[in-house]
Amino acid sequence: MAAPQDVHVRICNQEIVKFDLEVKALIQDIRDCSGPLSALTELNTKVKEKFQQLRHRIQDLEQLAKEQDKESEKQLLLQEVENHKKQMLSNQTSWRKANLTCKIAIDNLEKAELLKGGDLLRQRKTTKESLAQTSSTITESLMGISRMMAQQVQQSEEAMQSLVTSSRTILDANEEFKSMSGTIQLGRKLITKYNRRELTDKLLIFLALALFLATVLYIVKKRLFPFL
Repeated sequence: MAAPQDVHVRICNQEIVKFDLEVKALIQDIRDCSGPLSALTELNTKVKEKFQQLRHRIQDLEQLAKEQDKESEKQLLLQEVENHKKQMLSNQTSWRKANLTCKIAIDNLEKAELLKGGDLLRQRKTTKESLAQTSSTITESLMGISRMMAQQVQQSEEAMQSLVTSSRTILDANEEFKSMSGTIQLGRKLITKYNRRELTDKLLIFLALALFLATVLYIVKKRLFPFL
């Protein structure tokens, strides 16, 4: 039957191996960690806890080694303790290197994010400038259209005023034409009346001339041919 000390030594060794493997797994997680810093801090907290547990178990094993009755077993266990301490130191070195690698990766990632953010800011600035330029162009176009419409309205008003003036001129000309038409009709009536009177005058003159000639002929007849 195994002595109680041997059982304690075996359990202590098993726990040391367990904690060592857990530390190595956490160190690998740190190497693979890409951030953020809070995740790295959480992993480092776990590693510290495992190192603390590992250190305690190594100290327990060292105490058990000192309590061994046989010098050979004592030296053997002390050698194992020394090996565990060396392994723990190696793990601590790996831990520091993993932290350095992880922090460099996180810094590079943050720089990339900052550069990306700067690109986004520049892109947003360019977009804002483009929108402002587009807005200015649209405003100028609208102002140009407004001026054009104002000119069209003014031209329409001028054309309307010209039409009103032309309409008034036509109305005045129509009134003058009506007046002239009345004058022409009156003149026509006067000419017709004059023509009629002229014909009457000619007829009266003709009759008077005929009467005069008849009178002359009668007088000549009486004087030249009294017997007739």
